Parts: sequence; C-alpha cells; structure tokens
Amino acid sequence: MHARVACLSPYDEGSVRAMFQGRHQVDIVMVPPPPAQPAVLAACTGADLVIGDQRHRHRVDRSVLERMRGCKLVQMPSVGFDTIDHRAAAEFGIPVANAAGYNKDAVADWTLMAMIALLRHSFWGDRAMRAGRWRPDDTVRKDMIGRELGAVTVGIIGLGNVGSAVALRLTAFGSRILYTDVVARDFPGAERVDLDTLLKQSDIICIHTPLDVDTGALIGAAAFTKMKRGAYLINAARGPIVDEKALIEALDSGRLAGAGLDVYEVEPLAVDSPLRTMENVILSPHAGGATLEADARLLEVVGDNLRRVLEGNPPLNVVNGVKVGAQ
Repeated sequence: MHARVACLSPYDEGSVRAMFQGRHQVDIVMVPPPPAQPAVLAACTGADLVIGDQRHRHRVDRSVLERMRGCKLVQMPSVGFDTIDHRAAAEFGIPVANAAGYNKDAVADWTLMAMIALLRHSFWGDRAMRAGRWRPDDTVRKDMIGRELGAVTVGIIGLGNVGSAVALRLTAFGSRILYTDVVARDFPGAERVDLDTLLKQSDIICIHTPLDVDTGALIGAAAFTKMKRGAYLINAARGPIVDEKALIEALDSGRLAGAGLDVYEVEPLAVDSPLRTMENVILSPHAGGATLEADARLLEVVGDNLRRVLEGNPPLNVVNGVKVGAQ
C-alpha cells in the first residue's frame, strides 16, 4: 500500500522520505510556502498522513479536514498545534499530535538566559560598551546594578515539558518557584497557586502554556495591573497568549521593568513595532528552541510517530483525544 503524505513544512522531499527509513512506500506531496491555501487543500485531500507547518502559517481548518476523513494522523513538527482545528479533527476521528518536549531543554536554556540578562541588564550593557561608555566619570557600572536570580520569585505559567525544565534549572539558583497549571504537578520546590496569586507575587513571570481558546490574550491589561511594579515578563511559548498592545503600555508606563520575547502576536514582528526600540526588551526571532540537538530530535519524533501509525500502532502525543490503532 502506498501512503499519501502531505507536507506543509519547509522540509525538502528527501528529508521527509528519510523519516520512513525505507520501510514504507510513500507518495509525498510538498506544499509551497504560504500563502498557499488552495495548495494546502489539494495536498491534504485524501492524504493518509499530514505533516503540519512548523512555521505555524499554513492552516488546516474544518474545510480542509472535511476532505481528509480517511487521514490516519496530522502530525505537527512543533509543540504548538493551534494552526490545526483539532476539535474539528476530533469530530472526524482524525488524531492530531504534536512533538511535545522535543525542544524543552533549548527553550528552557533560552528562558534562563533571558531572565539573567534582564536582571543584570546584560544586553543594555553590551550596547553601552560598544557605544563607547565606561569612561573614568561614567556611571555605566552603577547603571548596571541588578539582582541575583536566586533572590527573586519566578512564576511559571504552565509546568509541562518546558515549564518543568525551567523549574529544574531554577532550583540550582535557589529561586522561589510558583506555578499555575490546569493540572497539578508533582515538582519538589515548586508551589502551585492560582494565576492571580502568581501575578501578584512574582518578580519574573514566564509563559510556557499552549495557545488555545482558553489561553489567547491570557496576559492582557487586567493581568498587567495585578503584577508587581518592576516585574519582568518572558514569553517563549506563543505570541497571542500576550496582548501585545497591553504589553507595550505596561512597559511604557514602568509597570513592567522589562520583557524577554521570542514570540509575537504576528510573526515576523513588524519592522515599525515599538518593541524594537525599547532598551529594556530582549527580542529573539522565534528561535528559543533552535539548537542542533532540538532540530535533530524533532525529525526523530515526527518520523517515529508517522511510522508508528503506518505499522498499526497508536500515535504518541495526541492532543485532541482521538484514539486509534492498537491499544
């Protein structure tokens, strides 16, 4: 049997074919770069397997899913899966899976980097030095006085794969750790609290929850008013979890001392975004999970799940509750 595979990600055909390790006959249909919704529909129609878009731009909505009711798996090559209408997929009995945890260490490392850089004004100091600061009468060293990571309270929104990796790293620094999650987690040294308590008590708030109908604009104007004055916000999850306009206002007003952002409401970030001119904001182009190790792990995770399904086994990391294959 030939399996029809639609790939919406910017992989080359050879890389997709290598995921099957020569064990299965596959016909691969590659989708051109977005916007190309007609091509998405054509490629997914009648597909046995669909590899979603790692860039989170091609969308698989209900109109597409209606044409692929025989699909055995929609596999996202990412942790996020909001570009797939996973609820409609569940109605049609199509499992949707993500690559949970593949980049947890990479994102956790980036998050800790952002925390320390914000607390110690590291990026600002680098720019100041390159601009010629640190003369005998310069106050640059005084201006860079910061705080130790072990002396602050860190609130983690979402203690899943990435959140728990962040918490593990924080324990080595001695930080007080709060977390909020819809699921109670057993993590020594981390205290579960509600969102309001976390916002009020944390010096640093980092977001590691999926983007879904319940988390869109979770951190908006009301949330910022509850935060400590001088707190920091770090988002390495998904941009739309934070109301960007409210974030900019909180930074402008001094409510927030700074932010570390790897993700944005609209990507790429607009050239004229006010965030680009703010000295107290660290910006990264959605690259928090971009390491050689994570990229290699991703191909393994995606390939393994695709092969599992073709071999009659249930897929791993299903996010929409659909159960298929051997149990």
